[in-house]
Amino acid sequence: MDQLTWWRGAVIYQIYPRSMLDTNGDGVGDLQGIIKKLDYIASLNVDAIWVSPFFTSPMKDFGYDISDYRDIDPMFGNMADFDELIAKAHSLGIKVVIDQVLSHTSDQHQWFTESRQNKTNAKQDWYVWADPKEDGTAPNNWLAIFGGCAWEWEPRRQQYYLHNFLTSQPDLNFHNPRVRSAVLANVQFWLDKGVDGFRLDAITFCFHDDLLRDNPAKPKDKRQGRGFSEDNPYAYQYHYFNNTRPETVSFIEELRALINHYPGAVTLGEVSSEDSLATMAEYTQGNDRLHMAYSFELLTNDYSASYIRETVEALEGRIGDGWPCWAIGNHDVQRVATRWGQGRATEDMIKMLNALLCSLRGSVCSYQGEELGLTEAKIEFEQLQDPFGIAFWPMFKGRDGCRTPMPWSKDLSNAGFSDGVPWLPVAKEHYSLAVESQELNKDSILNSYRTFLAWRKHHPVLIEGDIRFIDTPEPILCFIRSDDEISYLVCFNLGENELSVELPGFEVEREFNAHGLARSTLLNGVLTLPPYGSFYAKLARVC
Repeated sequence: MDQLTWWRGAVIYQIYPRSMLDTNGDGVGDLQGIIKKLDYIASLNVDAIWVSPFFTSPMKDFGYDISDYRDIDPMFGNMADFDELIAKAHSLGIKVVIDQVLSHTSDQHQWFTESRQNKTNAKQDWYVWADPKEDGTAPNNWLAIFGGCAWEWEPRRQQYYLHNFLTSQPDLNFHNPRVRSAVLANVQFWLDKGVDGFRLDAITFCFHDDLLRDNPAKPKDKRQGRGFSEDNPYAYQYHYFNNTRPETVSFIEELRALINHYPGAVTLGEVSSEDSLATMAEYTQGNDRLHMAYSFELLTNDYSASYIRETVEALEGRIGDGWPCWAIGNHDVQRVATRWGQGRATEDMIKMLNALLCSLRGSVCSYQGEELGLTEAKIEFEQLQDPFGIAFWPMFKGRDGCRTPMPWSKDLSNAGFSDGVPWLPVAKEHYSLAVESQELNKDSILNSYRTFLAWRKHHPVLIEGDIRFIDTPEPILCFIRSDDEISYLVCFNLGENELSVELPGFEVEREFNAHGLARSTLLNGVLTLPPYGSFYAKLARVC
């Protein structure tokens, strides 16, 4: 059963291929670069890799605009490279999860090229087409996340098409059963290639309201960004009708039925909705929906013990037999060392954050560079690549700052990432955090990350046990992880000052080594935590 349930509590290391390692000197990372770094990734003691898109694409949204779901973009290599990647990863005991962008394609996909020609072709209803209003304006008030109206005019059809993201990313019409069948056939192609699962990008966007009803306005005090900035007009609406439609659940069940023919393969949904925690719970309930889901709820600026506790408890209260997955960083948000560190991040803080993430109940997505403590890189406007950042500059500077190349050696050009000109510059401050340098320092963030994940593997209660929070003052976060046999007390000081907290009623059987984390002490029922300190103990008794 271990091979079937490997994903429960797994640490999944996200690879952004463009920025891992360039092996051919074109300034862009590639599949061979991933292959060359698989031994390094295995040394981190992670369980799987999630590889962001490497499919054929015009790269308007850097691979999340796919023009051929069944081929490799030459920028990254070829299918032989992918087969080699799968084989080597599996030989190292690493599962391979790949992105699937199901809700939309590139406007260069052959399906759309045909669909846009007229209203009578074989693909005429494969995308979301709608007539204009009498005055020629868009069918409704829906907005695109990347800015502006979500509808684009096509003169050949005299109709608008829907795009929830860029205008070059038209939305597929999932109400059409032929579209769903074609999408599932593409998924099956990669299952047959031997992948172990899929991270499902924008899974809440597959269906739209077929009546095309307007989204209602959102009051100013309710506007908040989840994956977008609050100055984006997208925040001005409740997105009830352009995503998270009830039909999505039925499609998820169709997808799971296919996945079940491949024992051990898993689905991880990216959820963004008006109530993401409720949607995560709904999409993972039972044994016929997604295996797990994650949202942007811990990818925010709020770094308080109360917010983390409330977020986790809210999901735990709803998820039932579903399974969560947590992330504090990825390719879409400012790096956590900067976002939560606010310019004051120390090595101890970053070590603590990685441990905290991996101590919550659920699986974990850990973004490349978090094991090094990489900070958000400063990107000048003329260096920007991200269309999102270009559109909303300077209030929102886009996602390039978290996507810069991995630093491998402080002594090599471009930190060892490329012999050419990198697609994004290597941040000057990242050279000192390079892998080669941290390898040599037993107390580095990198070695703390490795040691902690190795230790975690030997403590199943931290992987699959229940979680119950303990009332403690800010900024201390404490909880108990337990199963039918044992209980662990886990505590973190999220602040930069030493703090003490009384923990009456807990009888500690054994304290655990801090594994490179700032060490805390428990004496006479009083726990003293240094700045960004952590505490792990097996309990003999809980009152």
